[in-house]
Amino acid sequence: MRIASYNIRKCIGLDRRRDPSRILHVINHLDADIVVLQEADKRLGARPAALPRRMLEAESDFVAAELAPNEVSLGFHGNAVLVRRGLDITAAQRIELPGTEPRGAVAVEIAGALRIVGVHLGLMRGDRRRQLALLAQRFHHGMPTAILGDYNEWRGKAGLEALDQRFRVHSPGRSFHAARPVAALDRVALSRDLDLRDAGVIESQPARSASDHLPIWAEIEPLPAAADRALLPVPA
Repeated sequence: MRIASYNIRKCIGLDRRRDPSRILHVINHLDADIVVLQEADKRLGARPAALPRRMLEAESDFVAAELAPNEVSLGFHGNAVLVRRGLDITAAQRIELPGTEPRGAVAVEIAGALRIVGVHLGLMRGDRRRQLALLAQRFHHGMPTAILGDYNEWRGKAGLEALDQRFRVHSPGRSFHAARPVAALDRVALSRDLDLRDAGVIESQPARSASDHLPIWAEIEPLPAAADRALLPVPA
C-alpha cells in the first residue's frame, strides 16, 4: 500500500494564487491509496474547505473521510484524509492536541486492519513533544498504525522521542521549501508491525509550484505476524 502526505497550504501556490485544481493535479499523480492533507481548510470563520469536496469527487478517484466538525470543512484543524475508492473506512475520529496554539490530529481505520493518523504538529518543540506523547499513548496498541504529516521539526531526532518505543520515524527526504528544499519537515512514523518498503519526495514541476511543501510518499506492508491477523484489500 502506498500512503502519502501533503501540506497543501490552503491551495495557495508559490505565485500566491489559490488554485485547488493545481493541487488536485499533484494529488492525482501521487499514485497513492491514501493521502493525508494538512492545511486543507481555510483558517478563518467556519474554516471552509480550500480543496472543494465537489471537485475532489468529480475529478479524482478519492473520497474524503468524514472528519469535519461542520458542513463546510474538509478536515479537522486543517487535517484531512483522502482514501481511494474501493477501500473501506471502518472508523474515523478527531483528536484535540495540547499546545500553545490550536492543533488537532485525525485518525482513520481502513478495513479494520490499518490505522492512518494525520498530523500537523505545533511550531514549538515542547508542544510537539506533548502532542506526540499523547498520540503514542493513545495508539500504542490495537492495529498497525502510520502517523504521517507535517511534523514541523527541523532537526533529525530532537522532539520525536515519545514515538521511540512503538514507532520508527522515517524522513523520506527534504520537502520544504518547495522552491528550494532544505528541511525534512514531513515524516511518517510506522508502528513496529509495519515495514517500510520504499519512500520518497515528489519533486515534479507541478509540485514545486502548487504549495510551499512537496508531497512525501511511503510504500508500506504489514510484517508477517500482522499480516496473519488481517489482510488489507486491494482497491479495484
